[in-house]
Amino acid sequence: MTTSSPDIERLPDKKYFRIGEVSSLLGVDAHVLRYWEKEFKMVKPYRGKSKQRLYRRQDVQTLLNIRQLLHQEGYTISGARKLLAKKSIKSSKEKKIKVTHSPAIADNRLQLIKSELNFILAQLNQPRK
Repeated sequence: MTTSSPDIERLPDKKYFRIGEVSSLLGVDAHVLRYWEKEFKMVKPYRGKSKQRLYRRQDVQTLLNIRQLLHQEGYTISGARKLLAKKSIKSSKEKKIKVTHSPAIADNRLQLIKSELNFILAQLNQPRK
């Protein structure tokens, strides 16, 4: 699975995309996107007040990966689903590893916040002119 598809750079700088926009960006019909939603649970478009599907940028990138796997790499739906689930597990493990290294960073941040608060407290305790 290629994570840096040229299609991702081609995405407009928007927060949400309507199903028609995603359909034309991916080159598949809207009914295919609705079907992929059912098959790949990681794609969950937001429903606005108008009940229209609004895909986040992350959803569109996931759909681009799905299209790549199904159309270019020849995976079946279940094969693509397993591969994406495996990638998701690997990604979450990497995030956990990054978190385990963060106590030192968190301690530095706390020290910085503490010094800033002490400075503010000193400013507040100074007599007013």
